Parts: sequence; C-alpha cells; structure tokens
Amino acid sequence: MRVGCIGECMVELVERPDGSLTRGFGGDTLNTALYLARLGVPVDYVTAIGDDPWSTDMVAAWADEGIGLGGVRRLPGRLPGLYLIRTDARGERSFHYWRDSSAARDLFAGPDAAPPWTDPATYDLVYLSGISLSLYGETGRARLRAILAALRGRGGRVAFDTNYRAPGWPDPDAARRAFRETLAEADLIFTSADDLQALFGPTGLDEVLRHRGRAEIVLREMPAGKAMARVFHGTGEARLPADPVEAILDTTAAGDSFAAAYLAARLAGSTPLEALRDGHRLAGTVIRHRGAVIPRAAMPDFGVGRRRGRIPPDGQGI
Repeated sequence: MRVGCIGECMVELVERPDGSLTRGFGGDTLNTALYLARLGVPVDYVTAIGDDPWSTDMVAAWADEGIGLGGVRRLPGRLPGLYLIRTDARGERSFHYWRDSSAARDLFAGPDAAPPWTDPATYDLVYLSGISLSLYGETGRARLRAILAALRGRGGRVAFDTNYRAPGWPDPDAARRAFRETLAEADLIFTSADDLQALFGPTGLDEVLRHRGRAEIVLREMPAGKAMARVFHGTGEARLPADPVEAILDTTAAGDSFAAAYLAARLAGSTPLEALRDGHRLAGTVIRHRGAVIPRAAMPDFGVGRRRGRIPPDGQGI
C-alpha cells in the first residue's frame, strides 16, 4: 500500500520576534507527507521542482524523512516558490507568497508529463488539497481529475483536504467549480468550518454533507473558541474535542498534521473516533513548536509498528 501526496513544496522563511529569518521547506501536502512518513506510512511526494540548489536541498530533506521521490518531476531552469510566515502574540500565522512561476505549477503540463506523475497505478491512495488544485489551472486540473477517476476506477482511494486560500484563485467561482468536482471524487474529505464559510457561505456544510454515505467526512471547527472535530462515516457521526493546549507558539501545519495522523490511523484499521484522537494529539503537539515541522524527538508515540495500511472496499470511505 502506497500513498501519493500531490502539491507544492516551497522555500519557507520564518520571521522570528527579533526580525531575523530562518529557512526551511514547507507546503500543506508536503507537511502531511512528512508526518505520514514519520508515522510509518509508505508515501511519495508528487510534485515538480527545479534543478537549482534549493530544489536539490528539498529532495535531500524529503529522503532524510523517508519520503519517496518516485513522484518528483525536475524541470530544468525552474525555481521553487517561496513564502514567509509571521506569527502574532497568540500564535496565529499569516503567510506571504512568491510563487506565481514556481515549477510545481507545471506538474501536469507539457508532453513529458509522463508516469509516475500521470500513472494512477502508482498509488493506492492519493492525497491532495485545495491549495494543490489552485496550482494547475483549468487544463492541469482536468488532467488531474482524469487521473483521480482512473485511480478510483481500479479500486484506489482519494483523500481531499479543502484548505481554501482565496488569493490562489482567479475568482471564487473557479474555486467553487474545482472544489465541487474534486469533492465528487473524494473518498475521504477533510474540511473546516472556516474553509466552508469562506468558499460557499452559509451553505458550506451542505456542500460536503451531500457526499455523506459515499465519503468519510472529517470537519474541524472552533465552537466557542475550542477546537472540535467531527466525523461523518456512513450513517454515523462522532465528535471529539481537543485537549486544551497551553503555550501555543505557532499554528502552522496544525491541520496538515491532524490529517496525517487521522489518515495513518484509519489506514491501520483504527475507528474514526480513534483516528480523531490521534489527529488531535499530533496537531496539539505541532502547535507547541515553531514552524511546520517539529523535531523528531517531539513526535508522540502512536505505535508506528502497527501502521500497515489497507484500503477497504468501495463505499466504506477509507
């Protein structure tokens, strides 16, 4: 069983309180791939990068984390995108991007966009996000939809995290069309109340719940300022509040790490409620550290040896 996480890794600059910057690498689906690898799930990162020194450093860092490189496409003369993170006194972050011509945008472009990037037989499950969708344009998204449909047609699964960022889209209508098309292909949907409100307005929850019964739906929300997760699985529903977290330093990758722990648990055979607990536990650890990637020594012990991975029959989510 192998997972492919599709998206973009960028050069990450984190601004410290004294104004100094530290360099790393990050991206929403890359963060999820990294935490999946740490949890023992075989995973590749599927992206396009350049042939520059920063791209070379990226793939070396991924390999060091145990992320497979079989889905990496290198484009000569191109560069990765860049973003800067600032955090306020409460640990909330803001992002500032330089990515309009990044190599990742052309993953599905050109006649040489060949396997493994376009071969649905490569993976048993593909994970992507709303940010992934924003990269490719109409032609690239059409090619991606065909790949996802072929994957599902042979019994594979699709996991989709809505992760909506308005500045990445030419207009909200284009985003809504792309999200609706991808929601219809997804077997596991990660979403948040904020994403749904920003993209669909008051009918946002209805947009995802129409897929209930066919897809497993995980909803993250903050009622009364307290983190809560709900899962809709078949005809059932479970909810679990997160334990309070003191001394939040940085909420970067909270959702990405939650998705990784949830997905790893479900692939290992855990129940949806058990998977929610794992998701909260990892996300709660991540937000006590600065940056998207916490030290390996800080990782909670989930019993990595049990992470074997399986894909249930169609109609049972993952």
